[in-house]
Amino acid sequence: MSATAGQAQGERGLAERLGLKPGQVVQEIGWDDDVDENLRAAIEDLTGNELLDEDTDDVVDVVLLWWRDGDGDLFDVLSGDAMRGLAEGGHIWLLTPKAGRDGHVEPSDIGEDAATAGLSQTSSISAAPDWSGTRLAPPKGRR
Repeated sequence: MSATAGQAQGERGLAERLGLKPGQVVQEIGWDDDVDENLRAAIEDLTGNELLDEDTDDVVDVVLLWWRDGDGDLFDVLSGDAMRGLAEGGHIWLLTPKAGRDGHVEPSDIGEDAATAGLSQTSSISAAPDWSGTRLAPPKGRR
């Protein structure tokens, strides 16, 4: 396997770790110049769809929420914009800088804001070299 093919397979693996599947529609909230572009590209490659921005009115399967300490009120975003177009059975991947990185968000803050917004933490992963991912799911039958 060539280095380029191995790199492409590794990048696609980033999106697969998020449990994404071909054809899924993913909305991205909180983009800034510090996000992991390899992860973004891998998501688009795996799903076959461009990431939708935070202003979309489309129904989405997954919300990719980049969040840093100092971005504002996480509860407001989790209970508002992140839920607005989320399909039944959909979920949110909350991506935060890893411990020791600028903008790190304490896991206890994530847990508190998620629970207050009515979301359950279902898993956590290393989503990218500088980013941790927390999967958040709304209650079944919420609509």
